[in-house]
Amino acid sequence: MIPLLHPLLRLPHLLWVAAAALTLAALPTPSVAQNWAVGGLDAVELFSSGRPIAGRSDLGTVWKGRTWLFASEPNRSAFEANPRRFAPALGGLCPASLAEGARVPGRPELAVVIGGRMYLPSSVRHRSILLADPDGVLAAARAAAR
Repeated sequence: MIPLLHPLLRLPHLLWVAAAALTLAALPTPSVAQNWAVGGLDAVELFSSGRPIAGRSDLGTVWKGRTWLFASEPNRSAFEANPRRFAPALGGLCPASLAEGARVPGRPELAVVIGGRMYLPSSVRHRSILLADPDGVLAAARAAAR
């Protein structure tokens, strides 16, 4: 006589568990994900269109110790030719927060391009403050960043 297996140990359940384990193994580890520049978004796309498009892990490059991901090969090539053009100004810190005396990381999905540079506000409110007085906010932010 063959003993009955516990219901959770039957083949369909085991296959589901195996599939879930493989899916989790394919996800980047937090330390890798935290090293993605601009939250894994395509910096060239952010700069060019303002759209937060996710980069692909197979289209990455490393610059200044961070992994930059891109949605297309032309975007990666453009970045590699001139990374400073596409990298967020002020090290990715929120300009309005800096102007207020706080060092707060910006949110890439709120990116703003002003004077040919990309800035990352930390909130919708800070984005509005930056857009209302870009020259004043950026001057104060640059002074605070020194």
